[in-house]
Amino acid sequence: MATVCLAGRSYQTVEENRKYVMKLLDLALSQKPDIVCLPEAFTKLDIKRPLDEIAEEASGPTTRIVSEKAREAGCYIICPIMTRRDGKFWNSAIIIDRSGEVLGIYDKVHPVTSSNDYTVFEDGVTPGTDFPVFKLDFGRIGIQICFDICFPEGWRELSEKGAKIVFWPSAYNGGLPLQAYAWLNRYFVVSSVCSDKSRIIDPLGRILAETDYYVNVITRDISLDYVIAHYDFNFDIPDRIIKAYPGGVEVRSYADDAFFIVEPIDRQLTAKRLQDEFRFESAEKYFERHRIAYERMRRGDKPQPQLAAHGDRPQYSKRDL
Repeated sequence: MATVCLAGRSYQTVEENRKYVMKLLDLALSQKPDIVCLPEAFTKLDIKRPLDEIAEEASGPTTRIVSEKAREAGCYIICPIMTRRDGKFWNSAIIIDRSGEVLGIYDKVHPVTSSNDYTVFEDGVTPGTDFPVFKLDFGRIGIQICFDICFPEGWRELSEKGAKIVFWPSAYNGGLPLQAYAWLNRYFVVSSVCSDKSRIIDPLGRILAETDYYVNVITRDISLDYVIAHYDFNFDIPDRIIKAYPGGVEVRSYADDAFFIVEPIDRQLTAKRLQDEFRFESAEKYFERHRIAYERMRRGDKPQPQLAAHGDRPQYSKRDL
């Protein structure tokens, strides 16, 4: 995946803004990614003109240019622009597929107010109505845009719908909340900002890569076939996986959090195969086993024995390799 930042750079016209961002997009595409995300409303940045002079049809000039680049590169591109549709204006993120076709559109659900009496939002933008998840050939993704960061319900809904990555085009960096949403929802978060720090964040909230004022494009190889596990009963699992599959699996340990993430690199491996072979369960499964027991106890019943993958493995220590 690839993402860009604009490093605070903008121009006086839509055409100049578009030209600048296309240069960054070309640099990103030269790295041969599967998907690139561009920043929020990048053609409008710092232009003080009415929306009816800036907003485009979903099939307008910016989308046509980006679609051609997507087709030539065989890459998905998330193209956030101001759109017009049904007589209204929207702050949209248009997903363009590898063949250059529009796969779907997310309309920002939470545009920020642009009037002190809360009657106008982003100079006339209409709020979107839902949080769709889009199925790409490598996995399911969701999108949130800028001020959506202040409303946790959308991020949670995307998790419940099975998103493995949430892209966040924005005007500003976003900071700690993006890491928190990644951790809480167990998915990757990828930002693309008009400021300077676009980030790729893993499902345990760690920043894997970020842009800055000088380096405006970053890429990162990831697998969406990953599993997050709690260290209880699993203290020796990372060592055993690394020993068995050197170079074939990335294991990132976050001991302070009591979690580790297992991400297969070798395409012959899957997270499920590793779980079956080394007998460990996801953190969510571990938590669910507790919920089942708690519910019985609250009803006044004794918890029933559960047959977990870890068996009688020590809960808080390693066994010898």
